Amino acid sequence: MQNILTYIFLLPLIIAVAMLFIPAERWKLFRRLSLTTIGVQLVLSVMLMVNFDQSLSPNSWSTGFQFVERADWITMSFGSVGSISIAYFLGVDGISLPLVALSSFVLLIGVISSWNIQEKAKGYFILYLVLSSSIIGCFIALDLFLFYLCFEFMLLPMFFLIGIWGGERRSYASIKFFLYTLFGSLFILVVMIVLYLSVVDGNANTFSLVQMLDGNYSPGSVLDPNSPQLIFGYSARVLAFIFLIIGFGIKLPAVPVHTWLPDAHVEAPTPISVVLAGLLLKVGAYGLIRIAYGIFPDAATEYALFVAVIGVLSILYGGLNALAQRDLKRMVAYSSISHMGFVLVGLASLTAVGFAGALFHMVSHGLISPALFLIAGVIYDRTGNRQMENFSGLAGKMPVYTFFMAIFFFAGLGLPGLSGFVGELMVLMGAFGSSQFSLWIGILATLGIAISAAYFLWTIQRMFYGKYFVREPNWEPNMFDLTAREKLMLIPLVILVILLGIFPRLILDYSNESINFFIQQVSNFQP
Repeated sequence: MQNILTYIFLLPLIIAVAMLFIPAERWKLFRRLSLTTIGVQLVLSVMLMVNFDQSLSPNSWSTGFQFVERADWITMSFGSVGSISIAYFLGVDGISLPLVALSSFVLLIGVISSWNIQEKAKGYFILYLVLSSSIIGCFIALDLFLFYLCFEFMLLPMFFLIGIWGGERRSYASIKFFLYTLFGSLFILVVMIVLYLSVVDGNANTFSLVQMLDGNYSPGSVLDPNSPQLIFGYSARVLAFIFLIIGFGIKLPAVPVHTWLPDAHVEAPTPISVVLAGLLLKVGAYGLIRIAYGIFPDAATEYALFVAVIGVLSILYGGLNALAQRDLKRMVAYSSISHMGFVLVGLASLTAVGFAGALFHMVSHGLISPALFLIAGVIYDRTGNRQMENFSGLAGKMPVYTFFMAIFFFAGLGLPGLSGFVGELMVLMGAFGSSQFSLWIGILATLGIAISAAYFLWTIQRMFYGKYFVREPNWEPNMFDLTAREKLMLIPLVILVILLGIFPRLILDYSNESINFFIQQVSNFQP
């Protein structure tokens, strides 16, 4: 298992570089190479899970990561002024490992969904593989500079994938996505620099996330929790935490910095919507867990109610907007905003069950949301339209499609026995049992489940029940049921959604020890 993380991380990037030297007209080769590459990445991720020691109980973050790889990467000396040292530092724990496996799986679904891409296929698949490496890199990087590099590298491929292969308003959507994400990244960059100047490894400043998580601060530094400095009357640690909430909250996204998401989803091609909903939103949530909450537990405790309120606003606002939509894909986009609000509520609870629920919900949503976008993409591929009022009685015309749609809609609204129920239940248990805020947070979050049931069930009633019709007569010949390729994408998603709903331990057993240690560290700052 030596260097397995490097193989998972860099293999897509190496293949992307190799594709540069292949003639553009060989578009079939590009998709086959991409499928093989991501398939190998998934196999390696499964090997990672099989060989992961679930029983490892860390006593510090330096002993909490497995499959660690470290090498000096960039070292620059400036004489008496100092030096900069950046390491190629990788590792996984019970928090990041499920997200690595999720990423490999969803990326494979995205490649299969991209099978019909023929126009500019060379550029598309090169960008897709670069995006794949960047996403995986965010989840396994233990050097904050490397994390930030991967976080930023996600921006460029996604910008071009939406801007070139997207819908009619693709330029507007891609630019909006770029500006929002870049704006958020600036807040993260400021905190990264200040952390580097405050944290030491031995006698030298470091970007090591492990040292930051273990709190190895230089005495008297800006972020030293033993002698916190004030900036404009506020603790520097509190300001750093708020900056991270803004930066990662945009990527999550949370209300009110969410407006880029519906436009990006609607204009993105279906495979990119799959990756965007399944993985990029999870990078924002992972950044909150690993960096904001991991490094600044004192500020997280002080501002728990603030984060919980943002989570509840996201749940309710996203749900009500989803209820008002007529475009199927836009409805699913707003439902993602609503469901990611549960992650914030789980984190804000500062309880083990809330944290575990937030992580499980991230994995569950990473399966359900891509499936919903695939469902919306099937209708759009057939008709070129996603307006729900243009369809009725599809259950009789497309029974297999209706079956898959029903499974994922019920998973999205939290039906027991499916994965969506487990994550939401654990988050609500954390919210009701938290000492950080009143019961009203849990009550309002529960209301979001009722709203999600309303928009999912209403969509089923409008589009699938009643007398069959499609608004435009010329669409009629195109309304055929799922193809073999579409079933190939949806069947594994259905299996995992059901499997995790019945056996949540498949995820929770990996994360228990890491989350318990995480909460133990945070509890030191709770009143």
